[in-house]
Amino acid sequence: MSEREKIIHILGIGLDNEDGHKRLTRAEDFTIAGGSEETHERMTETLVKTCESLKRHGRTIGDADSREIAELIDKNTPR
Repeated sequence: MSEREKIIHILGIGLDNEDGHKRLTRAEDFTIAGGSEETHERMTETLVKTCESLKRHGRTIGDADSREIAELIDKNTPR
């Protein structure tokens, strides 16, 4: 895997905030900023589950390739 393909931190930005509340969630492997309450919670849940999935296999965001991370994010996104 080339350095260009390596993900070391994920930044999620929600753009649908209309209530003026500033939302920010930080973790070791990701940061979520903005969004409505629902969107912010959904993005946070998705990335927490993604990191937990990796951790169960002894891995982190930095250890996984971008394709694997994208697949886990898709799998862990609430429908």
